[in-house]
Amino acid sequence: MNGTNAYGTDASGTDAKGTMRAVGLYEYLPIEHPESLVDVEVEKPAPTGRDLLVKVRAISVNPVDYKVRSPKTRVESAPRILGWDVAGVVEQVGPEAELFQPGDEVYYAGSITRPGGNSEYHLVDERIVGAKPASLDFAQAAALPLTTITAWESLYDRLGISRDPAANAGKTILIIGAAGGVGSIATQLAKHAGLTVVGTASRPESAAWARELGADRVIDHFEAFVPQLKNVGYDQVAYILCLNGTEKHWANMAEAIAPQGKICSIVETDEPLNLTLLKNKSATFVWEFMFTRSTYGTPDMIEQHRLLNEVARLVDAGAIRTTASETLSPIHADNLRKAHAMLETGRTVGKVVLEGF
Repeated sequence: MNGTNAYGTDASGTDAKGTMRAVGLYEYLPIEHPESLVDVEVEKPAPTGRDLLVKVRAISVNPVDYKVRSPKTRVESAPRILGWDVAGVVEQVGPEAELFQPGDEVYYAGSITRPGGNSEYHLVDERIVGAKPASLDFAQAAALPLTTITAWESLYDRLGISRDPAANAGKTILIIGAAGGVGSIATQLAKHAGLTVVGTASRPESAAWARELGADRVIDHFEAFVPQLKNVGYDQVAYILCLNGTEKHWANMAEAIAPQGKICSIVETDEPLNLTLLKNKSATFVWEFMFTRSTYGTPDMIEQHRLLNEVARLVDAGAIRTTASETLSPIHADNLRKAHAMLETGRTVGKVVLEGF
């Protein structure tokens, strides 16, 4: 006879109590603390409206995870579940859902305003969900959504770069942090759009990774940009995508950007930026936050569904590759703490993925 285990599932793996396994937190603690992330059992949710209930097969970890988890005095009465990269299978759909059906394989980043995906099942609005690339397994697909949305929106929505390679002939983009999660995708998308890509990296392994993904040149982000750019044949660049240390690189970016050029950053600052440095060049500075559309329910929220589908097509065509670099299994608190610790070093290349509960 099958008995139920501590997670409320019977020996065959079926749901016995209407509960599910998850990894969450009650207190915001340093990652070295054994209770910074804990295994919990929570109620299995049900889809309403345009929601999908997804059976989670793999997840990935991003800096937003450890930033949300970072130490603070607040204590949660119920476990807070993090995680904003999911690949899985649609189990149920809400009554207003029209884009997906049960059994569809999907990938997505979700919303920062809702419980994250570090759980056996997860609710997500279908308008920010894409069909999983058919050529990838779930772990490989889970590495992509958040970084892909961020990179795509940065290049095409915020910087206004054309997707037509002919329109970008002779134009150069500087990607600061080209070997990280977003940089790994942005480099590939920028090359696919016909741009010349100069990436920054500070270690041989990260520089090699950036070149492997398509960077034409690699410079060191710990050194002044303009002298290095001139050494590789560029006086200035038309676009800059900053993926780390906005205020640290601000003066360098202002010097390197071409007149009427555009700078986009995804990294919040602790101090005000001196926008006057951009005035004489009539240069543009713009922020990218991939949760904007889902947080505010913008009328164009479905664009994230469309872009994820387009990237899946590019992946299946061999134009874009997954950036998964390390996979941990299974999904539980110990492995998630390990993944957070890896990211907090600031030295990871590509994406850390976890697979299977």
